[in-house]
Amino acid sequence: MIAPEPLTPAPPADAVPLGAIHTRERQFTRIFTTMYGQKHRARTRLPVKTQVVRMHEPGGPEMLRVEDIWVPDPGATEVRVAQKAIGLNFLDTYQRRGLFPSPALPWVLGFEGAGVVEAVGGAVTALKEGDRVAYASAPPGAYAGLRTIAADAVVKLPDAIGFEQAAATMLKGMTAEYLVNKSGRVQPGDTVLVHAAAGGTGLLLCQWLVHVGATVIGCAGDEDKRALAEAHGCRHVIDYRREDVAARIADVTGGEAVSVVYDSVGRDTAEASVARLRPGGTLVLYGSSSGAVPQRVLAAASAKSLTVVRPGLFQENDTAAALQARAGALFEVLESGAMAARIGRRYALADAEEAHRDIEARRTTGQSILLPS
Repeated sequence: MIAPEPLTPAPPADAVPLGAIHTRERQFTRIFTTMYGQKHRARTRLPVKTQVVRMHEPGGPEMLRVEDIWVPDPGATEVRVAQKAIGLNFLDTYQRRGLFPSPALPWVLGFEGAGVVEAVGGAVTALKEGDRVAYASAPPGAYAGLRTIAADAVVKLPDAIGFEQAAATMLKGMTAEYLVNKSGRVQPGDTVLVHAAAGGTGLLLCQWLVHVGATVIGCAGDEDKRALAEAHGCRHVIDYRREDVAARIADVTGGEAVSVVYDSVGRDTAEASVARLRPGGTLVLYGSSSGAVPQRVLAAASAKSLTVVRPGLFQENDTAAALQARAGALFEVLESGAMAARIGRRYALADAEEAHRDIEARRTTGQSILLPS
């Protein structure tokens, strides 16, 4: 009787064991990676988990949730960044309240950060694993230990600039650059007014204005903030809570009006801003922490033939070339020592809710950052 054939044929005598095949595959992968670089290695990495702060519906600081999510491999034109520091901005509170266009819920907050590239997409050539980078761009997603972001939205960070300094200055510092050089077109000898002069953007803006030769009058709320604004370049500082801002400006300038007013407060300050601007001057509205500017104030601005500007950083940096140029200008001023970040508060990433409460209560001065664990 003939024995039946086995269900699984026996391997030929000269067959290579399966374990050896796997070993050869691993050797080939190492050789291929060495020859062709990180772009191929990034394609084969598995998703990794990271801690983020995100929201599932708009609202108050209590809507911020600390969660763990999976971060996928970068796409062809993306990089994945291991973040070392994350910038905190008043803009983040607009996003949390649903006032800023954002991706579909739930979303991770934040627009600014700095860290190290840990993986790159296959089409990325300008960046490599290990590069120090920073960014300030939409869409949001910065409140995270790891994040994937478009490669053309990040810039390489000079060795002389630390991660915390970069995270504290990318958004606010590039904002200061275009506010001075484009929105206000400030010239040496101009006298300008800066509201919220002791705030995160205010301190950087005051320093940049002094750098270009302007005389700066600042507004700040209490003695410590006034002293801080003065230490960062303000020739005169007005207590907006106790003094008539327009009258005080007239006093310190000998009755002269100012050329440019930088107003990030909005409703509570715009009337005084318009009152002390010279005819033909420029009102730069780059925030509205107290609410929108009343229509009657805009009508008064029109009557004085004022130029009213409402710029936005992401619109200004609408191309990769514009971003690189503006970041380069920022890094140059930082490296020269003409401007420096003052990091008033550092929070753990998990304490983002507390940070938002402090920002909205105006308990912060200078720049504030989040630090991933």
